Amino acid sequence: MALTTTITYSGNLHTEAVHVRSGNSLTTDAPTDNGGEGKAFSPTDMVATALGTCVLTIMGQAAVRDGVDMTGAKAEVTKTMSSSPRRISAIDIEIYMPDHSYSDKEKASLLRAAKHCPVANSLHPDIEERITFHWAQ
Repeated sequence: MALTTTITYSGNLHTEAVHVRSGNSLTTDAPTDNGGEGKAFSPTDMVATALGTCVLTIMGQAAVRDGVDMTGAKAEVTKTMSSSPRRISAIDIEIYMPDHSYSDKEKASLLRAAKHCPVANSLHPDIEERITFHWAQ
């Protein structure tokens, strides 16, 4: 098992995470409603964002396999927090597909892929995951 990420706490509720293999980095900040400045992704923002990126990635794999072009597909992610206990209660993902003519079979394949990404399979079942597709025509 290889090391994935190194994370350094830099003070004032900020961290810097470095992806070991690529050297890419990102910073986090606590949200403003929890003592942070809101200047970067919060850890729970990253969880919601991970779900959105995973959905598009797994859909992309299905698209490559099926010879479908979904270049330009976009996802808008909305995270809802509960206060007691403080946790993510829902993640809504709006997926906007590019202007292509998708067959019913292609749509079904992409929908199936979206609902079976590893991040979705890793989240607690109490987190509501709602995915809505918008097919341009």
